[in-house]
Amino acid sequence: MASVKRAYALPDAAALRQVYAQARSQGRSASSALTGLAAPGTGDARTVVRQVGALLDMEVVETAQLFACSPALAVLPLATALRRHCVVVQVPASGALQAVVADPFDADLMAWLQSLAQAPLGFALALQEDIAAYLVKLEEGARATDGLGQHPDDTSAADAQREKRAASSLSLSAVGESASPAVKLVNSILYDALKAGASDIHIESTASGLSVKFRIDGVLDHALTVQGVELAEYVISRLKVVAELDISERRVPQDGSFMVSDADRDIDLRLSIMPSIHGEDAVIRVLDKRAMIETYGSLSLDALGFDQASLAVLRRLAQEPYGMLLVTGPTGSGKTTTLYGALTEIHDGRSKIITIEDPVEYQLPGVLQIPVNEKKGLTFAKGLRSILRHDPDKIMVGEIRDNETAEIAVQSALTGHLVLTTVHANNVFDVLGRFVHMGIDPYSFVSALNGIWAQRLLRVNCPHCSVAHSPSAQECESAGLAPGDSSAIWKAGRGCGDCRGTGYKGRRAIAEILLLNDELRELIIEKAPIRKIKETAHRQGTRSLRDAAMALARRGETTLAEVNRVTLNA
Repeated sequence: MASVKRAYALPDAAALRQVYAQARSQGRSASSALTGLAAPGTGDARTVVRQVGALLDMEVVETAQLFACSPALAVLPLATALRRHCVVVQVPASGALQAVVADPFDADLMAWLQSLAQAPLGFALALQEDIAAYLVKLEEGARATDGLGQHPDDTSAADAQREKRAASSLSLSAVGESASPAVKLVNSILYDALKAGASDIHIESTASGLSVKFRIDGVLDHALTVQGVELAEYVISRLKVVAELDISERRVPQDGSFMVSDADRDIDLRLSIMPSIHGEDAVIRVLDKRAMIETYGSLSLDALGFDQASLAVLRRLAQEPYGMLLVTGPTGSGKTTTLYGALTEIHDGRSKIITIEDPVEYQLPGVLQIPVNEKKGLTFAKGLRSILRHDPDKIMVGEIRDNETAEIAVQSALTGHLVLTTVHANNVFDVLGRFVHMGIDPYSFVSALNGIWAQRLLRVNCPHCSVAHSPSAQECESAGLAPGDSSAIWKAGRGCGDCRGTGYKGRRAIAEILLLNDELRELIIEKAPIRKIKETAHRQGTRSLRDAAMALARRGETTLAEVNRVTLNA
C-alpha cells in the first residue's frame, strides 16, 4: 500500500460511507465522490483514494500494479466484470485472489464477490477509471487473441505490423456482439457516423453523460445523447485503449490514431482527447481513403465541382514546368483533394512525382508518397530536404507549417521543380502575410510563386425539396443586396428525408485565384498596402470567394444563409 502524506483531513469512516452512498443513489461514479472530497482547487481523486485506503486500512492498487496482475476470469468472467465495474485478479507475488473495487462501502458487491470466489478473497481499492481501463484492455486482448487464429503464422516484420493493426481494429459489422456497453456504444457511434458520411465525430462530456455530434457537409449535427457518467468514462477509456494512449492521464490533451474495418475496407481514424470541466472530450477525424473515389467517381479535376473558368486556370498552373502553386483554405475545405486531382491529371509516367503528407489520404499509382512521422523525426522540412536528393520533377507538400519548410519549398521552386502545397489562410491575400510572418524573403517568394488558389465548400440545395424562396430583408442586408432583388433565381430546401431535414444535400467548391504577374510582384516586394494589391488583382480578373458564392446563390444552387456562413462580406 502506498505511503500517504496527508495534506488535509478527510471525514471519518461513517461520513465517508454517507458520501459514497449518496454518489451511488445519484448514479454518479465513485471517482466523482472522491473528487468532491479533494482539497479545494485540486480535484485530485488519486490522492484522495490513497487517503481513503489509509483511513480504512485497505490496500490501494495503483495503475501499474493493477496492470501487472493476471485476471481471475474463472472466478469473475469478463462480461460480468464489465457489468459490475469490478475485477478479481491474482496477486503476482503470492498468487492469492484479490477483488479490486472502487467503492469500499458497497457491502452487497463485496459479499457477492466473496460467494463467487469460494476461497479466501482479499479486497483492494482502486480508482474507477483504472478498473475501467484494465477491463477494456482485457477485452481488447481477448478480441486480438480471437483474431490470431484467423491468420497463418508469419514471422515477417511487415505481416506482424499488419496483424497488430488488424487486432486493434473494430468490427463495425458486429456492433451488437460485445458484452461491454461501452464497446457496443463506441462501435455503434462509429458505424452511424460512417453511414452518415461524417468527416468528424465529436464526443462531448456533460454533467450527466455524453453528447455525440457528427460533422456532415461541414456542419455539426447532434446525433445522440447518452445518459450516465460511468458509461461516459468507459467510452473515453475505450477510445484511449484502441488508440494506444495513456488511460490513466486525464489532465492533459492526448492524440492518437486507430483503424476500423467496414465492408472489407480499412478506415483510419485520428483521435484527439481534451480535458474539460465534466471529464474529457474526444474528437475523431475520419480519414476514409475510398470515400473520395465513391464521392467524386474519380480524382479528375472535372469531378470536383469548380466552374470551367476556374478549372482552366488551375490546369494551367498545375502544368507549369517549375514554380509554386499554393492552395489555401480552412480544414475540411478540400485542399488536398484538389491537389490530388491536379497530380492525377499531370501524371503521365515521364515525370518523377513525390509527395510528403500527414497523413497520406489516398494512394496514387506511380507516385512516391511519404507519410510524415514526427515521432521518428520525419517532419515536412526534413522529408522535403531528402526529397530534393531523390531527383524529383514535381513535389507535393501536404502543408507548410513553419519557416524551415517554407524556405525549402521556395528554394525548390526556384531551382527547377514544380511545388504544389497548401497553407492555412482565409483568402489569397492573407497568404502573402503568412509568408512574410514566417520570415521568407519577399523577392524569393514572389519569384517562385506562380499563383495562389483559395477555396471553400458550400452546401447546395437539396434537389428533392428545393423550392422558390424569397430572401428575408435581414438576409439581403447581410449579403449587401437590395430587398426584392428580382435579377436572381432564389431557392431553398424545405427539408426532407433525403437531406435529413436540413434542406441541403452535397457541396460545391468555389475558388478565388491570384495569378502573379510583374505588376503584382513589384507591389508585394515594395510591401505596398494590401488594399492596393487587392485593387490591382481585381482589376486583372481576380474574383473573390464572396462573388463566387453569390453567383451560386443567384442561380438557385445555394442560399444566402449558406453564403453568409461560409464567406465574409468584405
